Amino acid sequence: MAWSLQFLLLFTLCFFTVHLVSEKPILPNRLVLPVTKDPSTFQYVTKLYMGTTLSLVKLVVDLGGPFLWVDCASTFQESSLNTIKSCSIQCSMANLSSCNKAAEQGTMACRVKPVNSITRMAVTGDLAEARVAMMFADGSISSISNFFFSCSPELLTEGLAYGAKGMLGLGNTRISLPSQISNTFGYHRKFFMCLSPLSGAIFLSDIPNVLHIGSEVPKSMMYTPFISKQDGYYINVKSIKIAGKKLSINSTLLSANEKGHGGTKVSTILPYTTMERTIYDSFVRGYAKVAISMNMTRVAAVSPFGACFSSEGLEDKRFGSGVPTIDLVLQSEMVKWRIYGRNSIIKVSDKVMCLGFLDGGLNPEASIVIGGYQLEDNLLEFNLGTAMLGFSSLTRCSDLLASHNVLI
Repeated sequence: MAWSLQFLLLFTLCFFTVHLVSEKPILPNRLVLPVTKDPSTFQYVTKLYMGTTLSLVKLVVDLGGPFLWVDCASTFQESSLNTIKSCSIQCSMANLSSCNKAAEQGTMACRVKPVNSITRMAVTGDLAEARVAMMFADGSISSISNFFFSCSPELLTEGLAYGAKGMLGLGNTRISLPSQISNTFGYHRKFFMCLSPLSGAIFLSDIPNVLHIGSEVPKSMMYTPFISKQDGYYINVKSIKIAGKKLSINSTLLSANEKGHGGTKVSTILPYTTMERTIYDSFVRGYAKVAISMNMTRVAAVSPFGACFSSEGLEDKRFGSGVPTIDLVLQSEMVKWRIYGRNSIIKVSDKVMCLGFLDGGLNPEASIVIGGYQLEDNLLEFNLGTAMLGFSSLTRCSDLLASHNVLI
């Protein structure tokens, strides 16, 4: 069966290659990458077919990553790779303008710096190009013949989910996956992401129209502008409310400063949201005060969480346990990212649940990093063209996607 599928994929790609010599590639009507959550590392992973041999490559999703990087030695045959030369137009797409005589003579490769966002290890790698193909639930196949990515040594894969050969960057750069999809197929530079503890998806074109029919998603979407940053997607949180009550937090701690620190980052790398220590302390105190007023009983903390409560007697509601809501207030009081119990509380035992936020320490690069657990069951729109983030928490991603047969 596996060989039959591989043959079908090879045959279809060969047909596409011949048929599309003089035409723009045909985009499948549901250009979506299935995403799963690794149970050991809590990392979100997806797969792409890469190279002339169509190797199926497992990659960790890095929302703010500038490009795709992969351990080429264990993934490709050398003949399937084309290394990009320094001083070339392709190299300039990676925002690299350095040039020297050796490069001008075609003897030097275009060098980039792939980073393992989990371990924060960085190396120098070659910019390369190869065929990338994606196969979806409806059997359609989409491919890019000259997809740009970086080769890296095997040591850079340390810390990634088992079997992962690299990281898939979705950042706002010219060679990230969304940008290359946009350039190839002529779509707007935006993508949607819907994650869940079981299955999720990244929509690389536009969200299928079928998801809008009969759902509350369009009406509930709110938008906030991105802060200009070099290393990911940042937004401005002006204040935090617990059950409608504003916390006493110095607003300067939340805002981005002149040195580039501060602001709130949206990330798929951290499993839980982190907050700068003074913000976190105020947050936990404020949450505990409201929780106790709602007859919740605080119990001993369970590492790594700083605040835990008894789960006995709590009513299980649509958006999680009957616990205080959390609002991240954005550019105005009317625009807020509401976090319900299903995204704020983690059940650690039959009788104990904990607040799923962590101490981010003093002087972090971002005042708040919204992690994976808080992103789950939120429909997110990353519009790179307008520099806006759209978000809606009024749906369960796994239920919504499965009901419309979007996932494999």
